Amino acid sequence: MKLTFHGGAKMVTGANYLLEIGSPSTSSGTTRILIDCGLHQGSNFCERHNWEPFAYDPKEISAVFITHAHIDHIGRLPKLVKDGFRGKIYSTLPTRDFGEILLLDSDHILEQEAHHFKKPILFNEGDIRNLMPLWQGVEYHEPVTVGPFTATFYNAGHILGSSFIEVKVKSEKGQEEKIIFSGDLGNAPAPIIGSWEIYEGGATYCLTESVYGDRIHENLPERKEILEDLIEDTVKRRGVLMIPAFAMERTQELIFEINDLMENGRIPRVPVFLDSPLAIKVTEVYRKYDRYFAHTGSEGRGDIGHLFKFPNLKMTFTTEESKSVNDVPPPKVIIAGSGMSHGGRIIHHERRYLQDPNSTLLVVGYQVAGSLGRQILDGVRSVKILGEAVPVKCRVKAIGGYSAHADQAQLLRWLTPMRHTLKKAFIVQGEEGPSSALAQKMIDELAVEAVIPNLGEEVVL
Repeated sequence: MKLTFHGGAKMVTGANYLLEIGSPSTSSGTTRILIDCGLHQGSNFCERHNWEPFAYDPKEISAVFITHAHIDHIGRLPKLVKDGFRGKIYSTLPTRDFGEILLLDSDHILEQEAHHFKKPILFNEGDIRNLMPLWQGVEYHEPVTVGPFTATFYNAGHILGSSFIEVKVKSEKGQEEKIIFSGDLGNAPAPIIGSWEIYEGGATYCLTESVYGDRIHENLPERKEILEDLIEDTVKRRGVLMIPAFAMERTQELIFEINDLMENGRIPRVPVFLDSPLAIKVTEVYRKYDRYFAHTGSEGRGDIGHLFKFPNLKMTFTTEESKSVNDVPPPKVIIAGSGMSHGGRIIHHERRYLQDPNSTLLVVGYQVAGSLGRQILDGVRSVKILGEAVPVKCRVKAIGGYSAHADQAQLLRWLTPMRHTLKKAFIVQGEEGPSSALAQKMIDELAVEAVIPNLGEEVVL
């Protein structure tokens, strides 16, 4: 059995892992499956990888198992189909529905990138339509067998429907190996979806994400207090609070907490704009799959629609509605995509308000190296937005507690039940610093052999 790292190795994005084993179940004698098939995001160098041919033949892949619907885990699926893949794709039901929305939304951004890099369009809407009939939704804990592999999805607590995946296989000698693919683990407990599951099934190998492998988040009460203080201070300055937010989970949590702060009189009732058609579409999926919510009170199975209906919230779906946000004088709060300021409507607001010393940019999610959001967070004094040099004079604040990713302590807590059976752990989906920090912690505290694979590295299991 071989495992090859075709993405997510010494980088956060582009998750793509090939697992193959000799088997009489195919004419070639080998069964090949993929776990995730994501886009590379961030720097120009990173994104150029998206146009490189797959390092394997898509026609020879029997199935793809998807951990969750973020584009860095699903973004190259249409290209996989375009290049000949005709197997099955499996994920949870919400992931399938989110996936279609997000892929269709990414189409125009990829078209712009293709023009920028002078490359052919990676895929089009027709390729996405061809993909969807191959994509099958399954429930948590429902085993799926493909040749000698049996995959089972467990709740990863990252976004609605997110999973870590157990892949089980028996050798010809009857020995059973269990490989765990973490996907992205959540910052637990999340207000709407709760926490990830504990896995006690005796894993032999594990691939674990490491985005925040070197740091500890604020706890939930702390992050809410920081949000409260930032809103109060920005309102006093009569500025604009800009929040670049990912359409799934982060946006819903932010709106839930802003509504709660207003209802309890802890912040002034200022206008709040959700300037993201994608987030509005995504919320419909939340309504459809409310059984995946963690609780039964106001934070869970109660009508999730109330998050988008409180009096001070205005949803701006059309371009004209988005432009009208500028007509509303500060103070105000603007939540808009994309989460890394990589594109979307947030860049128009940043171009307008980054130069305002009374305004605030609040970063609530991971910023990939090379992204506009990372540049601003790293303290540059000027950025280029839509060809225009924009000075950064506003206050810039990051709240790690709003990240949808587990921090170092949470990752170690999730890994601890596996420590007695793991032969080896592979540290993936992180930059080298955080990955190295997590690997050393695993070696020192869990006595687990932890290695950081290289891109394209092949390992015999």
